[in-house]
Amino acid sequence: MKLQNVAAVAIAVAFSLLTLQAQADDELVLGYVTAKTGPFVSLAKTNEIAAQMAVDEINANGGINGKKLRLETFDSAGKPEQAVVGVRTLAKDKNVLGIIGPFSSSEARVAFPIAERLKVVTMSMASSAPRLAEPFKYAFRNTSNEGYMFAQLMKILAEESIPSNNAAIAYATDDTISKVMGTAVFPAIFEKTGTDVKAVVTFKLSAFDFSPQVSQLVSKPTDLVAVGAPPEQAIKLVTELRRQGHEGRLVAGSTIAAPDLPERMGKAGNNTTLPTTFFANLNDRTKAFSEVFGRRARAEGERTLPAQFDAATYDIVLFFAHAMEQANVTGDPGKLEDERAAIRDHLAAMRNFPALEGEISFDPDGDALKPVYIVEIRDGEWNLLGAQPLEQ
Repeated sequence: MKLQNVAAVAIAVAFSLLTLQAQADDELVLGYVTAKTGPFVSLAKTNEIAAQMAVDEINANGGINGKKLRLETFDSAGKPEQAVVGVRTLAKDKNVLGIIGPFSSSEARVAFPIAERLKVVTMSMASSAPRLAEPFKYAFRNTSNEGYMFAQLMKILAEESIPSNNAAIAYATDDTISKVMGTAVFPAIFEKTGTDVKAVVTFKLSAFDFSPQVSQLVSKPTDLVAVGAPPEQAIKLVTELRRQGHEGRLVAGSTIAAPDLPERMGKAGNNTTLPTTFFANLNDRTKAFSEVFGRRARAEGERTLPAQFDAATYDIVLFFAHAMEQANVTGDPGKLEDERAAIRDHLAAMRNFPALEGEISFDPDGDALKPVYIVEIRDGEWNLLGAQPLEQ
């Protein structure tokens, strides 16, 4: 009787393993380094909702080469060292075909070299510090260079005759992209546009009281105040600016492009202007995406308005699906390295892909070329101030 039981258990285990193998053989797996905590959590934590939307849509339409697409996730908590662990785990232990993420430039800076050594494409949805993907063949970013985007913002301000003769700069010193914005992007673009920089102030991400920095800015009033920081710090800064009577226009890069920023800034945020690569009310497709995203996010108790990084993540899944289809990827473990390389090559060759955000291509440095939308806050809402089409 005992031998029969042992045999029955062995048969059940074998059948279970065969079933799991059959399921695996019917799947193509993408890795996803998510960030459910960290300095950019308000922008990052809903990205997975958008990614799963894309996966569900692809699978509902027959999958890729007759196989279903699946996500395998790893939470980096927004920490660079954990992003490295995530890339290594997904590439070596999970044998994924490609990796979505990581989110921030701080994470991408250390994750891209690991992905290059492991020969697996890694594509960030938010990292925008200049030239981070340039040295690598397997690194891509579905983001536009912050320098290019901020230049488009200044161009629109000039076209709309919005005062921009002088500016002040305020930035966080303990975050990669915030520091890059404050020390490189803003100064370079202001120099090109002839905008006089009258003051520079710095702060830490943990700063609670911005009154000392704002007092310095108030002593030298400017048309613009350029902020390099995540949304939370930008909100504190603009609130203190208005409390102390500074009326300059807050401008920034996409680092503060939270869809609920108008509501969170309140009246103090009026005229805040920034570049983004997604505008929810642009067309029927973006409106439909926003509606479905809102329903799913509400069910999970999250922010219901999609951010540009949610749209970028959705599009990354579409990019990978397109590349896998073009490369006739099978998911065969014995072909893993070759299929990863084929995905890389098809992504690099992709031109004018009809993405949610607009037509998208990749430049030789692995960064996305796509439209830029300049938006400003007016009475608690985002309004489209101008747009720059894709520049090849």
